Amino acid sequence: MIYPMMIQIDWSAVKDVGKKPRGLLLTLVVNWLIKPFTMAALGVLFFQYIFAPWVDPQSASEYIAGMILLGVAPCTAMVFVWSQLVKGDANYTLVQVSVNDLIMVVAFAPIAAFLLGVTNLSVPWETLVLSTVLYVVLPLAAGMATRYALQRRSARAVGNFVAALKPWSVVGLIATVVLLFGFQAETIVAKPLVIAMIAVPLLIQTYGLFFVSYFAARLLKLPHNIAGPACLIGGSNFFELGVAVAISLFGLHSGAALATVVGVLVEVPVMLSLVGFVNRTQHWFAPQPA
Repeated sequence: MIYPMMIQIDWSAVKDVGKKPRGLLLTLVVNWLIKPFTMAALGVLFFQYIFAPWVDPQSASEYIAGMILLGVAPCTAMVFVWSQLVKGDANYTLVQVSVNDLIMVVAFAPIAAFLLGVTNLSVPWETLVLSTVLYVVLPLAAGMATRYALQRRSARAVGNFVAALKPWSVVGLIATVVLLFGFQAETIVAKPLVIAMIAVPLLIQTYGLFFVSYFAARLLKLPHNIAGPACLIGGSNFFELGVAVAISLFGLHSGAALATVVGVLVEVPVMLSLVGFVNRTQHWFAPQPA
């Protein structure tokens, strides 16, 4: 999904992000060196050990696979919403998301294949690469081409286009969520215990990574308007990509697809609770620069 930014970007200020790289480095370390591996570890811990008496091995493997696919896909759209809610630096958030997108192009398939292989699930590389192209590369290329074409037309064309597209992006996001839950509605209603079991490691992952990142942000003495979005990026997921790859690899009604849908179910209320926490703890951080 191409999600138009609901913020005004000062492109001249984007160039200055390189002068204060600590927030960007924090996001990259959490998203690519910690998050995928802790998600895989939590999935194995809960579904191969703690919940093993109540889940058959095949379903357990698929639940782990779904959680891995979520963990390897950092959020690229809703981050702008979370950043706006915590009064984050819009230009810095744009750079964080853009760099994550570029890394995802080359890192999603290898990391996902490695972690799925470690958990004894062999997957076709072709499907992972194709999913990356369809859901990451093409939207990025379309967005860049659209912006270039509009800028050639007039200086205000980009802003007008984003304003016109904004309501449709919200409709598209809601429709995506409704369809996801519609396809899994029977399973969600019939297996509430399974939903709860999948939610447990997802909740631990989200809250745990956020508070680790938040503590690191304080140590790095980041201003609040950079620390907030940087930590929220680590807690949220690119669930559209996770769901699409899970369905492509394991099927629409698989345990992997169900695990990614549960990720959607828990993400919004959890992230809103974290937004509230970030807003209540502004005084913990250095004042934002004028």
